[in-house]
Amino acid sequence: METAGVEVLVAGGGAAGLVAALAAADAGASVLLVERDPVLAGTTAMSTGLIPAAGTPEQAAAGIADSPALLARDILAKHGGRTDAGVVERLAAESAPAVAWLQRHGVPLSLVTGFTYPGHSVMRMMGTPNRTGAELVAALARAVEAAGVAIVTRARLADVEAGPDGRIAAAVLERPDGAVERIGCGALVLALGGFAGNAEAVARFLPEMAGATMHGHPGCRGDWLALAERLGAALADLDSYQGHGGLAAGHGVPILWPSMTEGGVQVNRAGLRFHDESRGYSEAAAAVNAEPGGVAWSIWDARIQQVLDQFDDTRDARAAGAILEADSVAELAARTGLPEAALGATLAEVAELTRSGAPCPFGRRFAPRPPLAPPFHAARVTGALFHTQGGMVVDTDARVQRRDGRPLPNLFAAGGTARGLSGPGASGYIAGNGLLAATGLGRLAGRSAAQAARETRP
Repeated sequence: METAGVEVLVAGGGAAGLVAALAAADAGASVLLVERDPVLAGTTAMSTGLIPAAGTPEQAAAGIADSPALLARDILAKHGGRTDAGVVERLAAESAPAVAWLQRHGVPLSLVTGFTYPGHSVMRMMGTPNRTGAELVAALARAVEAAGVAIVTRARLADVEAGPDGRIAAAVLERPDGAVERIGCGALVLALGGFAGNAEAVARFLPEMAGATMHGHPGCRGDWLALAERLGAALADLDSYQGHGGLAAGHGVPILWPSMTEGGVQVNRAGLRFHDESRGYSEAAAAVNAEPGGVAWSIWDARIQQVLDQFDDTRDARAAGAILEADSVAELAARTGLPEAALGATLAEVAELTRSGAPCPFGRRFAPRPPLAPPFHAARVTGALFHTQGGMVVDTDARVQRRDGRPLPNLFAAGGTARGLSGPGASGYIAGNGLLAATGLGRLAGRSAAQAARETRP
């Protein structure tokens, strides 16, 4: 069946797709958003929903000096500049305007205070009141509906029709009953997520995470990989991903990383530390999975718990019984099953390193934060794969690039479908890279797609 076309078709109903649809509608285009699942969600709905933004009024009110240049330097420093610096710098420059634009559309974003995420020089994370991605997606969906965007769910992008020059003429959608529908479009935005839900692709591109727990959206299957091959689109950093070294084992709830960066530690079954927990939660996933049984215990105290309590994820972890409490090392050992002597020695060593300011054998410095003190909190955790960070190469307007370096005329990508900001592997990820790419590239893609559609009008 053929349906009359639209100027901009957006495929994918997560944060990237919703932002792209909103931006295209703001630019005056007729927009259709299609989503394979019955509801709008995407990977964003499973995250804390935090967006880094530099130079916001909220930072100024809190006395925080920040700039797009500093945000870009932080992102690039984490992986030594092994990504497209131009895209990073563009998204950093657009970060504060994008947040202000979302706020004008009714998305309730405020500055997250109390701690600084690893890799970030200052506090710059913006989140919804309960700090959940589901809350962010719901607010974006309301904004998109208010903007008059047509939304169709249970419709999978099965294929596209493209001319000899690579210009997209139509999208082919498939319904659950097998019915096929062709929709013409002046421009197409791909916001289909990554490929973390495709075990075969994970084993091929991310072998160190093959078989790891996947705590992301199962719909992220990388269907666009075959499409990229057919259209000649360039791909990069397919080995890049965001992991998490603190998914509560057996509960599927993340123990957020301030538990570590504010002074907590991870120990293995022998009660021994095994890595530098302050480096980042993404690379910690493989470190945890390499330990016996692929598990570890995260340990922190009541002071740190107060920081964690501002997040819904922490409340969910408490409700699930994933977090244990103990008034002494002996009780902590008994409740976790860890050897008391080794655990006590580990915590005593950490306390001494905190007081002295000396680095630990893994290079971590615990000072100037206070030593851990009872009552202790602990959770049994495993390393998980949250989402992939590699994808289609885009320029600073989110336009998809061919393998020969030329742009495809009217194809755009954002979020997990586009090459991310984290460089290769897991160690280049810092908090917010995923949602900066989703919201930043999404906004650029929507605006650029609306312009491309106007240019093709008869």
